[in-house]
Amino acid sequence: MTDSAPNDAHPTFADLLSDERLVRALADVGYESPSPIQAEAIPPLLDGHDIIGMAQTGTGKTAAFALPILSGIDVTRPETQALVLAPTRELALQVAEAFASYAKHLPGLNVVPVYGGAGYTEQLAGLRKGAHVVVGTPGRVIDHLERGRLDLTTISNLVLDEADEMLKMGFADDVERILRDTPSTKQVALFSATMPSTIRRLANQYLTDPVEVKVQSQTVTAKNVRQRWLLVPHFRKLDALSRFLEVEPHEGVIVFVRTKSATEELAEQLRVLGHTAQAINGDLVQAQRERAVNALKNGSLDILVATDVAARGLDVDRVSHVVNYDIPHDPEAYVHRIGRTGRAGRSGDAILFVTPRERRLLSVIERTTGQPVTPMDIPTAEQVNARRVELFEEAITDALASRDVHLFRGMVGKYAEATGVDPLDVAAALAVRAHDGRTFLLDAKDDIQLSERDRRDRERGERGDRPERPQRPTPDGMAVYRLAVGKRQRATPKSIMGALANEGGLGRSDFGNISIRFDHSLVELPDPLPNGAENALSRTRIGGELIHLERDRGPRGSGGSGGRSGSSGPRRGGGRPWDNAGKGPVRSARAPRRKG
Repeated sequence: MTDSAPNDAHPTFADLLSDERLVRALADVGYESPSPIQAEAIPPLLDGHDIIGMAQTGTGKTAAFALPILSGIDVTRPETQALVLAPTRELALQVAEAFASYAKHLPGLNVVPVYGGAGYTEQLAGLRKGAHVVVGTPGRVIDHLERGRLDLTTISNLVLDEADEMLKMGFADDVERILRDTPSTKQVALFSATMPSTIRRLANQYLTDPVEVKVQSQTVTAKNVRQRWLLVPHFRKLDALSRFLEVEPHEGVIVFVRTKSATEELAEQLRVLGHTAQAINGDLVQAQRERAVNALKNGSLDILVATDVAARGLDVDRVSHVVNYDIPHDPEAYVHRIGRTGRAGRSGDAILFVTPRERRLLSVIERTTGQPVTPMDIPTAEQVNARRVELFEEAITDALASRDVHLFRGMVGKYAEATGVDPLDVAAALAVRAHDGRTFLLDAKDDIQLSERDRRDRERGERGDRPERPQRPTPDGMAVYRLAVGKRQRATPKSIMGALANEGGLGRSDFGNISIRFDHSLVELPDPLPNGAENALSRTRIGGELIHLERDRGPRGSGGSGGRSGSSGPRRGGGRPWDNAGKGPVRSARAPRRKG
């Protein structure tokens, strides 16, 4: 295995890639030089080797495998030539968008994302057209395979992205099912943040003499950037952003969203609200990108709505705020985003929009960066109205200095004298006309309200859980273990079982009740644990956080601590903990006791 280290040569993308069209596309999206994982992984992939890459999300690994694949794609052949498997729809979309950006100068290349939770129409159209590259989640890929809509016998490249997450989510059987349907001569790239035994076994079985590359993540956020977050329902995000832009003094603002279509949609909505805003994404040619950036620099544009890929290399001192309108799914992306403000020694502000379902991602960001993100409130109607009145008065003061005031005073006076209308009413009427009939003051009843549950969760914070339910005896041969992840980290029985089984070599029959609390979970496991399991589990993470497995020392009934809080463990039986993958949660009320 090679560990990345500073390279005095500092290779450029032109050094690594022979296809000038790819190098040009990278320059278009602002890539300046290869990241460590790109510099280490691209050469062996171009040479045809299988590869195991140990790297966190956000280190640039997408380009590390996408660029070699694109170098070998033959667009004159309509069949599928590459498959990328990703654990989530968000990552699949992100990878597909990155492929499209890198291939912008490769006419005729078709990249199709396939994932669950969405309709089939668009995906089927893309597959029928001829998908050179398919990026998908395991479940939906298998669905298309079984329906005869996807043929993998022609692929020459296969990528397993975030392989450890795929196995933790219960996709082990699905991944192996897909691998069996692909040619044995394909080139395989496996990327994983960790290397548990299950991943190693998969690599040994399906990769041929792989080159191993390992890079360390360095997540550092600027000290001069104030980081804040606000809890907002998804459908009220635009209202919250609009209120924030009205109340918060700002210069240039970059608003980050996840997809290209979202950049266009949000930029248009902001323009309707009276802001100078423009979308910047991978579809823009370099000249358009340069015009947008220059407009932000010189003050003729105040807001850029951008994707992560499009904002790479963006360096504008005037940016006072970065708004994470869509929360990033990995901390590295968050760090790259907020690095767009606080430039040249100036202070900056980073605002993070968090929906109630995304609280776990906020916790991951705080733990990874080692810096707290301070909660803030959505501006109220009262605050917005106060700012509007203040700006209205400032506008009057500025207008009074105009040389045209004398002219208009005479016209107003003449109109008032002729009609008998109070001059104050005339001035008010002119203000109404200047405001183009729009409602000037907000109504307090339109303030953004959080649900009672969300408000309680926010107020409770670290104060602990609700009162526990009555405890029950721990089954013979079992002990209760405490994990430092719970509802706050979005832990589920399935994710806990998957993580402990993958890392600790446990089977389905080794699990008793799983009780998920606010900031921790209690799991019944064998007493004692199998040899080596405790040491292996000391490095296990769920949702990006170490589980810190330890014997529970809380109140105990006969035989150990119990207490259930609404989440239950699976019924014991044969098979592996991912046998139920894709079929919904196991619905057993409780596990039977072991017989002594």
